[in-house]
Amino acid sequence: MSKFACWSVVLMVALSLLGCSEKKSGGGPTRELMNVSYDPTRELYEKYNQRFVEHWKELKKETVSVTQAHAGSGAQSQSVINGLEADVVTLALSHDIDQIATKAKLLPEDWQGRLPHNSCPYTSTIVFMVRKGNPKSLKDWDDLLKPGVEIITPNPKTSGGARWNYLAAWGYVLRKELGDLKAINDPAKKDDVAKAQTKAREFMKELFKHTKALDTGARGSTQRFVSNKSGDVLLAWENEALYFQKMEPEEGFEIVVPSITILAEPPVAVVDKVVDRKGTRDIAEEYLKFLYEPAGQRIVAQNFYRPSNPEVMKEFAEIFPKVETFTITEVFGSWAAVQKEHFNRDAIFDQIRLENVK
Repeated sequence: MSKFACWSVVLMVALSLLGCSEKKSGGGPTRELMNVSYDPTRELYEKYNQRFVEHWKELKKETVSVTQAHAGSGAQSQSVINGLEADVVTLALSHDIDQIATKAKLLPEDWQGRLPHNSCPYTSTIVFMVRKGNPKSLKDWDDLLKPGVEIITPNPKTSGGARWNYLAAWGYVLRKELGDLKAINDPAKKDDVAKAQTKAREFMKELFKHTKALDTGARGSTQRFVSNKSGDVLLAWENEALYFQKMEPEEGFEIVVPSITILAEPPVAVVDKVVDRKGTRDIAEEYLKFLYEPAGQRIVAQNFYRPSNPEVMKEFAEIFPKVETFTITEVFGSWAAVQKEHFNRDAIFDQIRLENVK
C-alpha cells in the first residue's frame, strides 16, 4: 500500500472517530459538550470527563461525549471570541472569561456570581520547581535574580499562568518593601507604596533578564524545563509542579514554596449563547455543578488542585504544603486594573521587555 493510501486510511479512521457523536449509542444519539480550558488542566479534565459521562448516564440515561481543548488561557479566550464553540470555559483567570462576556457578548458580565466561590471550584498557587538537590539554592523570590540563574516562565500576553507568576513576584516585592500588604490601602502610606511599586517594577525588569524564552502556555514552559532540560527553575502552577514531580520521579524534581505567593483562582462558566444554540445548556450546567460535588472535588484534589470543599480538602491535606498567599483584590484591586496597568499593549510588561532589549 502506498504512503498516500496509508495516510488516507488513517485519516478516514480519525474522521470516523470524530464523528462518532452522530451515531446511535445505547438508547439514543450521543450528545456533545466542549470544554475549552487552559494548559495544565489536561489530566484533570481527562479524569473528570470520564466520571462526568458516567454521572450523566446515571442521572439522565443519556450518553454524552466531552471534548476538551487546551492552550494558553489568554489564547483560548480569544479563540472563543473568534468563534470556537465552547459550551463551557474553564480558564486560568476571570479576566479571560470577562473578555468573552464583554467583547463577544456570549455570556452575561455578571457570570461570576452564578456559582459558589465566585465560580472557582478549585484554587492553586505559584511555586518554584527546581532540579534535584536544588543546585542553585533557590529558596525565595530574591534568589531568582542570582547571577547565572535561568528562569523558565511562559508569556503573560497569552498565558494565564504567566500572569499569576508575574503578579506573585510583584506582590512579594511589595510585602518585602512595606512589611505588610495592608499598607497598600492605607492613605498615610501613599509615598511608601509608590516607592515599593517602583522597586517591584525594577525587580520584574531584572527577573525577565533571567528569562530566555517565553512560551505561549504553561505546559510549553513545563516541557521546556522537564523534557528539554532547559533552565534552573520553573515558575509553575502548584498542580503542574506536583504532577510532574510524580510523573518523572527519576528526575528528582523538587518544589520550593516561596515565603509568600499568590492565591490563584481559576474560574469556570457556561457560554450561554453557544449552549442555547446547540441545545446543551442542561449538560453544561450540570458539568460545572458536578465539579463542586464531593465526587468532582476528589478528582480535583487527586489532580493536585486545591478543592474548595473544606471536608474534601481535609482528606487530601497531606498533598498540599502550607503556603502564605495574597489575593488579586488585596494587592491589585481587580483583574481589570491589573490588565490595564500591567498586560495591555504598552503597559508595564511591554515597557519592561522593550527596556531589556535596548
